[in-house]
Amino acid sequence: MTDPVSPLEQALHAARALVLADLVASEVAKADVVSLVEDSVAQRRWWVEQWPDGAQFVAGLVAQDVQDALLERYGRWPLCPVCGYGDPHALDVEPELGPDPHWVCSEAGVKVAPVGGLAEATGGGEPSS
Repeated sequence: MTDPVSPLEQALHAARALVLADLVASEVAKADVVSLVEDSVAQRRWWVEQWPDGAQFVAGLVAQDVQDALLERYGRWPLCPVCGYGDPHALDVEPELGPDPHWVCSEAGVKVAPVGGLAEATGGGEPSS
């Protein structure tokens, strides 16, 4: 019989899956980008071991980590699918440290999709509210 997966590991696996889903939806889930997700998950493992109550915040933090790493290497991600005017701009994660993280267009002031839900927002569906 195997040991059940700890809540900490469940949170980390869920965060990885959500951010990977958004990378796939944005068509940027190449091997080197996936490595950025793995790096973030490894760093956040230590963080959440120190503060177990923070497990509910891990998905948003991993999304922000990957967004920051992509900005340094490749440019803005994810690009806003809502605004059809002006310069392309990236979505932000809100809340910055909280449960239920969403991608938000700060220019239009709207929630675009939950972290992990960009496929629905960019696939012709209505933005989440």
